[in-house]
Amino acid sequence: MDKKALNIYFCGSIRGGRSDQELYLKLISYIKSFGNVLTEHIGEKELKTDLHLPADEIYQRDVEWLDSADVVVAEVSTPSLGVGFEIAKAVSLDKKILCLSQADRNDQLSAMISGCPNLQIAVYSGIDEAKSVIKNFIAE
Repeated sequence: MDKKALNIYFCGSIRGGRSDQELYLKLISYIKSFGNVLTEHIGEKELKTDLHLPADEIYQRDVEWLDSADVVVAEVSTPSLGVGFEIAKAVSLDKKILCLSQADRNDQLSAMISGCPNLQIAVYSGIDEAKSVIKNFIAE
């Protein structure tokens, strides 16, 4: 598959907590080297993209993006109902999904994620390790 044609859906916590926003920004910047990140706004500090949109429009837009995605990369270290929903939806759409979990917070990972056979789970200790996992995942 041509890497420029690859559509990548990135998931990260928004309303569940923004403590990993800078990490999301770094991951998204790296992921962009492999294709089009449909949800690049997840890395924004202020999330200006979504401030003016009603919830039903965000839902419809994100489901359409998930449907058009070739792969899904989810940073799951911060528990989030939205990220869990996105992952479940991506599973139902038979998407290739990578879930990244920081080693020092992996004990917070839901069994519904860690036990799902349709997900590739990667526990990582730093940004360089996360980038390596992403590179291998997208290359598969």
